[in-house]
Amino acid sequence: MIDFSLGDVGDVLVKAREAITGEGIDDPVKKAEISLKLQELEQAINLGQIEVNKAEAKNPNVFVAGWRPFIGWIGGAALAYSFIVAPTAVWIAGLEGIQTTLPTIDTGVLFNLVLAMLGFGGLRTYEKLRGVQEKH
Repeated sequence: MIDFSLGDVGDVLVKAREAITGEGIDDPVKKAEISLKLQELEQAINLGQIEVNKAEAKNPNVFVAGWRPFIGWIGGAALAYSFIVAPTAVWIAGLEGIQTTLPTIDTGVLFNLVLAMLGFGGLRTYEKLRGVQEKH
C-alpha cells in the first residue's frame, strides 16, 4: 500500500495555511495581528503597483505609456461601431434594397472593460476636483 501522506511537510503546509488565514488560532489578539499584517502586505503590493503605473505613464515610449489610452480608444470605437455605425449601415443598405447583416461585437465584455476604465477615470477626476491628488 502506498502512503500518500506528506508527513512533516504536510504539517508545515497546514501550519503555514493557518498562519496566513488565521484558522486554528484561538487568541483574538493574535488573529488581529495576523489580519493587520495581511492588510499591510496588501497595501504594500498596491503601493508598488501605483509606482509601476507612474513609471509607465512617464515613459516616452508609446508602447509603454500609451496602452491604457489605446484600450480606451478601442473600447470607444467598438461602442461606436456597435451602436451607431453598424445599425446605420444596415438601415442605409435597407433603404437601397440590400438586406445585410454586419458582424457583431460581444458588448457584455466590452461594457465591463469600458465601464471599469470610466470608473477609474471618474475616480481620478473626483480626486482632482477635491484637490486630494497631491495628498497621496
